[in-house]
Amino acid sequence: MDNRIKVSFLSGDTIHNTLIEGSNTKTISFLIPTYNEEENVRPLSEAIIQQISAFDNYDYEIIFIDNDSGDDTRKILREMCSENPRIKAIFNAKNYGQFSSPFYGILQINGDCAITLCADFQDPVEMIPVFIKEWEDGNKIVLGQKVSSKENKLIYAARSSFYWFMGKFASIDYLKQVTGFGLYDRSFIDMLKTIDEPAPVMRALTAELGYKIKLVPYEQQKRRAGKSSNNFFRYYDAAVQNITGYTKIGVRLAMFIGIMSVLISTITCLCVGIYKIINWDTYSVSPFILPLIAITMLSFNILFVGIVGEYVLDVKTHVKRRPLVIESERINFD
Repeated sequence: MDNRIKVSFLSGDTIHNTLIEGSNTKTISFLIPTYNEEENVRPLSEAIIQQISAFDNYDYEIIFIDNDSGDDTRKILREMCSENPRIKAIFNAKNYGQFSSPFYGILQINGDCAITLCADFQDPVEMIPVFIKEWEDGNKIVLGQKVSSKENKLIYAARSSFYWFMGKFASIDYLKQVTGFGLYDRSFIDMLKTIDEPAPVMRALTAELGYKIKLVPYEQQKRRAGKSSNNFFRYYDAAVQNITGYTKIGVRLAMFIGIMSVLISTITCLCVGIYKIINWDTYSVSPFILPLIAITMLSFNILFVGIVGEYVLDVKTHVKRRPLVIESERINFD
């Protein structure tokens, strides 16, 4: 393909046209969400630059999007941005969670593709050349897929169970053992800009809307430094957001088990009543049977009101139309 650019200039009264060589250099954007990662951001940027320096035909930008860190993460990021104009930072006014902030960040990239990775080194930077090679071979989306992990075995087992559940009941081809670590072509990112999703889950949207996905196996590493901000409630919130957004199993299960419990309870009451009428003098109805049935039905009702409530909360999130993030500052984007 001819990459020459037509340039016109005026000399006296004559317009001259000429062709000059355009640039073939492409830019790869790296997106790293951060929250209290003061010990990791500088080593990670250095590791990324070392990996990308092996490619002569690529420029780069590294974008950190920070979720209101309470340590020195922002101070260090400011220093890094002043030292290297290719390092950029977006500071959110408050913590907007593990899904909204990365999704917003990837929409801000300027490169021909974006590589997203965690700040804690659990996503190995050695995978960067692999992703780029697959992209050069024509794959628009290249994602890392965990085949093993050095994280807590209990957490890994819980994740595996969740992925199995979503694989069985999700309305999309849900990606198993995929966290979002990978490469996304610019064309896909431009498409993401056209959707209006107030509660985005990147890996689910990729499976639902993306091109054919190339999966590359890798082993998840241990956190290099610091302490993860994830806890039971964060994991629960993330799981429920996926379940309510991409499955109908909760509502359907509530309906089916509710119907079955009503039928069983009704039949039980009828059978006890009829048997009592037939054997009025010899059969004594236990005083605990009817209260037990009532308590069981009430327990089912409470459980499934809670399940349906989670779906209602998901609808509420979409109806409120809150912004993905509220920025307080951005550096090196001019």
